[in-house]
Amino acid sequence: MYIAILGRQPAFGIAELERLYGAQNVTWFSAMTAVVDNDGFDFERLGGSQKAGRVMIETRGTWRHVGTKIIQDYCQKWHHTEHKITLGISVYGFDVSAREVQKTGLILKSKLKSTGVSLRLVPNSDSALNTAVSHHNKLGLSSSKVELLIVRASNGAVVIAESVGAQNITALAARDQARPRTDAFVGMLPPKLARMMVNLAVGDRPARGRLLDPFCGTGVVLQEAGLMGHAVYGTDLSEKMIRYSRDNINWLQTTKHVRFDWYLHEGDAMTTMWQQPIELVVGETYLGQPFSAPPSPAKLTEVRNNCDRIITSFLTNLAPQIAVNTPLCLAVPAWRDHDGHVTHLPLINSLGTLGYKVIGFKNIRPEDLLYYRPDQIVARELLVLEKHLAANERRTE
Repeated sequence: MYIAILGRQPAFGIAELERLYGAQNVTWFSAMTAVVDNDGFDFERLGGSQKAGRVMIETRGTWRHVGTKIIQDYCQKWHHTEHKITLGISVYGFDVSAREVQKTGLILKSKLKSTGVSLRLVPNSDSALNTAVSHHNKLGLSSSKVELLIVRASNGAVVIAESVGAQNITALAARDQARPRTDAFVGMLPPKLARMMVNLAVGDRPARGRLLDPFCGTGVVLQEAGLMGHAVYGTDLSEKMIRYSRDNINWLQTTKHVRFDWYLHEGDAMTTMWQQPIELVVGETYLGQPFSAPPSPAKLTEVRNNCDRIITSFLTNLAPQIAVNTPLCLAVPAWRDHDGHVTHLPLINSLGTLGYKVIGFKNIRPEDLLYYRPDQIVARELLVLEKHLAANERRTE
C-alpha cells in the first residue's frame, strides 16, 4: 500500500491515481493525501502527486506517541546498518512545529550513533520538507536516503511511509522553461498538467498507443507523452506552432537521449482528416482571448460562443475518425469571476449528442477538474471522455 501527497489542487492528483490504478484501489486518506492499494504503483509516471511513500506502519495517537514509535522501530531497523543514512522527516495533519519534528530525528540520530550508525538529518524549516528539499537531497531514491512521510487523517488514523521519491521539479522546470521555443501568447501548459492529462486519458490500459494532439502548440503534451513511451502525432492550424513543436521535440530527444516516434503537420482541427491509427486524444483546445480582469457580460458571451463553436466543430470532425471507446482528455476554457463563479462552455451539456460520454470518478466530481491559479480568469477545465456511438452512428440490426 502507498500514500501519495497530492499537489496544489488535490482533485487532479486523486483523479489521475484513480484512472491509473482503479477506483476500487484509491481512496482519500486526508484532504491532501490518497492511499493507493496497487502493487503496480509507479510514482515516476505521475504529474499530480508531489511525493509518495510505501506504507510501513499504521497506527493512531498523538505526535508524542508516533514520534516514540518512529524512534523505537527505526533504531531496531537500522542498528546494524553499515552505510551512512540521510534522513528527512515530513509530517502532515499534526499540529506540530518543525522544532518538534527535528527533535524526534535528533533523538533517533543520537541513539543510532551509540550503536555505531551514522545518520545525517535533513533540517526542517517546516513540519514537512518541501518538494525541492526532498528532490535535491534525493530522498526516497535509495536505501541510504530515506524520507519518512507521517500522515494523520481527520479520524485519527496515522500512517508512516518510506518515500519512493519526490516530484522531479528540476526536470519539469527544464521542460517548461529551457525549451528552445515557447510562446506566451498561445498559453503555457505546465508539463505536469500535460502529464496528468495523458494519464487521465490512458487510464489502466496496458498498451501505450499512438496519441494525437490536434492543437499541439509548442508540443508540451507531445513531449510528455513521448517520454512516457507513446508514439505522438501533432497537428496545429499554425505553421509556426508546428515549427516550434518540431524544434522542441528535437531538443528533448537530444538533451534527454530518448527516442520515440513522432509526426507533425499543419491542420485545422475543425476540418483535418488525420492519419491513422489514433488510439488516444489529448490536448489543450482553443482557450479564447486571455483576460487580466473579468470581461463584461457581452464580451464573455462573445468569447464563450466563439470557443464553443470551434471546439464543437472539432469534436464533430473527430468523432467519425476514431474508434468506439477511444479515450480523450481535453482542456477547454472556463471563466472565473472575482466571486469564484464559473462560466462553462455550452457544449459540456451536449457531449452525448456529439458522440462522447463523460468518464465518471469515485472520489471527485468531473467539475472538480478545473485548473487555475487564484488570480486567473480563464481556467482550464479538463474533460475526460470516451468515444461512443452517437445516435446517427448506431447500426440497426
